[in-house]
Amino acid sequence: MNQQATLSSSLLAKFPVLEKVRALPKPVLLGAAAAFVAAVVAIAMWSSEPNYKVLFSNLDDRDGGAIVTALGTMNVPYRYNDTGTALLVPAERVYDTRLQLASQGLPRGGSVGFELMDNARFGASQFAEQINYQRGLEGELARSIEAMHTVQHARVHLAMPRQSLFVRERQAPTASVLLNVYPGRSLSDAQVSAISWLVASSVPELTAENVSIVDQNGRLLSAPLGEGRGMDADQMRFVREMEQRTVERILTILNPLVGPGNVHAQASADVDFSRREETSEVYRPNQEPGQAAVRSQQTSDSTQRGVNPAQGVPGALSNQAPANAQAPIANPPQPQPPRPGQPQQPANAQPQQQTGTQTAAANLNERRDATTNYEVDRTISHIKQPVGMLKRLSVAVVVNYIRDKDGEPQALPPEELNKLTNLVREAMGYSETRGDSLNLVNSQFNDGPPPVPVWRDPEMISLFKTILAWLVGGVLALWLYRLLRRTVGDYLYPPVDPEQAEADRIEAVREAQEAARAKEVDRYQDNLERARTMANKDPRAVAMVLRTWMNKDEK
Repeated sequence: MNQQATLSSSLLAKFPVLEKVRALPKPVLLGAAAAFVAAVVAIAMWSSEPNYKVLFSNLDDRDGGAIVTALGTMNVPYRYNDTGTALLVPAERVYDTRLQLASQGLPRGGSVGFELMDNARFGASQFAEQINYQRGLEGELARSIEAMHTVQHARVHLAMPRQSLFVRERQAPTASVLLNVYPGRSLSDAQVSAISWLVASSVPELTAENVSIVDQNGRLLSAPLGEGRGMDADQMRFVREMEQRTVERILTILNPLVGPGNVHAQASADVDFSRREETSEVYRPNQEPGQAAVRSQQTSDSTQRGVNPAQGVPGALSNQAPANAQAPIANPPQPQPPRPGQPQQPANAQPQQQTGTQTAAANLNERRDATTNYEVDRTISHIKQPVGMLKRLSVAVVVNYIRDKDGEPQALPPEELNKLTNLVREAMGYSETRGDSLNLVNSQFNDGPPPVPVWRDPEMISLFKTILAWLVGGVLALWLYRLLRRTVGDYLYPPVDPEQAEADRIEAVREAQEAARAKEVDRYQDNLERARTMANKDPRAVAMVLRTWMNKDEK
């Protein structure tokens, strides 16, 4: 008992806080002990609780119920997350549980694929088989779309009309896709187009234009961004890039002359994106015979010479040759053009003169037919205009005043403006045929408002308010800390009288000395008791030790 009192007094002397804690009221000590025990128990339970990880998330109601039933059968503990959208199981059993559920076909994903055809019933009608095939195709397309990292869930609806033997009654199939995108993500135009072509390529006679894509917010994603304005997103991007290239060329050529920041340019391009093909056939009017191209020419000449045969009723008079008829020749015969293969008469050759009369016996009949076919001057042209043809380009350029030697702004001379205008025309590819327009103006730029003082700058004022709030908070926290420290210190370490403190110190020293003396006495008693025990057990050895000590003292 004396030793326990000595030990407690020594501990209290080394740790004065224990004395203060001991002086606290018992309810406070009991409350602190209860809180300590509760904390220890909570930490022990938390450390012994298994770590849970996500098994599946965003499950359908049907799949969730089937999985919960399977987990209960397999005796696997599970829980839900705070939002109720994920199913959690112990971390060490996540992968085993997934494999076991996969062997049971869970989760099914809310959609069926072509495995629906594996359970086809014998004797099913053609209509039922067609419906099952369409359901399987919709499920397979939904699974393919869900393979994209951005898509969380997808549903596909196909409208496939019955095929008809009549061409006029045939209808094109259509499709609609509902996408559930992950939070914080969005589909790009290229991904939307890829989904459209994926669905269109999987259904016969389905085009990408007949595929409608809608997200979970009800926004139509498959419609072009420029619908209603005559241009889609690609066309608007093409026009914007063309305008930017024009502005960049202008700035590149003018910046070295007037300095960076002293010129601003804007371009507006009118681009024709219509697809047009023209086929024209033009016939020119008839040309002169010497300029026309002869396709074919046919000439026919016939000549008949001799006496007229006998005419009239046969008899004596008719067998007698009539008298030669005489008639004056009013118009001399004209020279005939030479026949093919005959030598041409000289230009100075005179026609053969006839006598005053021509006898009927020398009768001459000549006939010439000439047919000439000329080629028709016809022009056939097929023009296919390219898509994205520039119809008109308008450019506006503003050039700042230049600084003279004194630093004063002054306008550019007219000669310099003409040079800059010509340079801009060459840079933009000016064409009068298209009707391009260019307006270059030399004007003084506005330097902007004067700089705002620091004490009036809204950003600096906001920064100053933030710093001031932190400083005030820090000062208040320091003041509360010092106040609490002083209060708790006064409670744990109440002020004592110097005389009482000195008396306590002397008492503590005296108690320490008494404890040391008691310790020495205890040690002496222990050694004496140990020597007595050894003398009782082995007196011969003790006698030898005493004899050795006595011999040393004699020497």
